[in-house]
Amino acid sequence: MLPVTKKWLFLKISSAILLPLMLWFIINLVNIYDKSYLEIVNFLTTQPSKFLIGLFLVIAYFFSALTISEVFEDYINDKKMLLYLVQVDQV
Repeated sequence: MLPVTKKWLFLKISSAILLPLMLWFIINLVNIYDKSYLEIVNFLTTQPSKFLIGLFLVIAYFFSALTISEVFEDYINDKKMLLYLVQVDQV
C-alpha cells in the first residue's frame, strides 16, 4: 500500500472515530456546565470518562497532525519551506 493511501485511510478512520467521541464530549460538557465542583470531579474520575476523554485527546491529536501535514503539502509551494515544515511537524 502506498504511503499516501495509508495516510488517507488513517485520516478517514480517525475522523470516523472522532465524530462519536466529539458528540459524547459536547453532550457531557453541556451536562456538567451547571454542576458543582464535586459532581464534576466525580464525573471525571469515573473509569469510562477517563478512558473516553483520553481516547478523545489521543485521536484528536492524531487527526490534527494528519490534517496539518495535508495543509502543508497542498498549499505550500516552496520545496525548502515544505521540507522544513514537515520536519518540524513530525517533532
